[in-house]
Amino acid sequence: MLPFLLFFLFPAHSAAELCHPNDKAALLAFKHSFSNPNPIPSWDPNFDCCSYYGVNCDETTNYVIGLEMISDYLTGTIPTALANLTHLQILRLQKMPNLVGEIPSAIGELTNLRFLEISWTNISGPVPHFLVKLKNLAFLELQFNRLSGSIPPLLATLPYLRVIDLSRNQLTGPIPESFGYLPKTAEFPALDLSHNKLSGDIPASLANLNFSSVEISRNNLSGDASVFFGKGKITTVISISRNNFEFDFAKVSFMESLVILDISHNKIYGSIPPQIIEDTLLQRLNLTYNRLCGKVPTGWKLKFNPEGWDYTSFFHNRCLCGIPLDPCK
Repeated sequence: MLPFLLFFLFPAHSAAELCHPNDKAALLAFKHSFSNPNPIPSWDPNFDCCSYYGVNCDETTNYVIGLEMISDYLTGTIPTALANLTHLQILRLQKMPNLVGEIPSAIGELTNLRFLEISWTNISGPVPHFLVKLKNLAFLELQFNRLSGSIPPLLATLPYLRVIDLSRNQLTGPIPESFGYLPKTAEFPALDLSHNKLSGDIPASLANLNFSSVEISRNNLSGDASVFFGKGKITTVISISRNNFEFDFAKVSFMESLVILDISHNKIYGSIPPQIIEDTLLQRLNLTYNRLCGKVPTGWKLKFNPEGWDYTSFFHNRCLCGIPLDPCK
């Protein structure tokens, strides 16, 4: 009687298996690609791979559609076995400091990918050109790595790209002119290229885009960054600090959605337009270390600081004056 009861209480493994054999083989090959003695010990070949840590399967088809790994001990390169997860839509490899080498061409075979994140690793080499094969990609996040070289202009041909985050790398060269011509299907993109070694003038074509946020601080970029501003846009964050931008701030028009503005440590000149008070929802402001002149506008309507900004938002400009700085003469 006991074996009979055990049969129903603990059914045979094969009856519980949902994961497709090819997906399971790919995951186990991924596991054994690392040089650790026992990598990902919870990935037991005797269990359904749809139950593995970090693995997500489609509830209808049972194909693996998501793989999300966070590990400070897995050592090696990005396994090429990923190419066999042909239905993968989400790939996130995060906080893996022992992950080295370049992004393998196998990633370019995952044509169903919508979300690709490889962040906080020690991968190096270029941002690969083969990423343009990922025609369904909406989120490209390669921040906090050691990537170098230039940004591939053809990334701008991806029709659904909504987030481009290449921050905290060692990228060089200009922002591609093509980025100003992202397809209209890539609506309201977010761009973060901050903390790199980019140089050259800002492409005028970027004025064509209605970014949701722009962060390009701590590079060596130059030119007229006023292309990111404009009444009617929906941008919430503009952070362009610590570059070599030169433009007349007095001629800038603002979007109502703007919450964070940091233009510090540039060569921006002119006065502060009074419209910045009425036309924005600003809650963080840094205009320091520029060449601004004239009187600081009054009447700021700040949710978290009803008294207005203090001097740390304005100091070290050529001739700004008025509260909270020295009185105008």
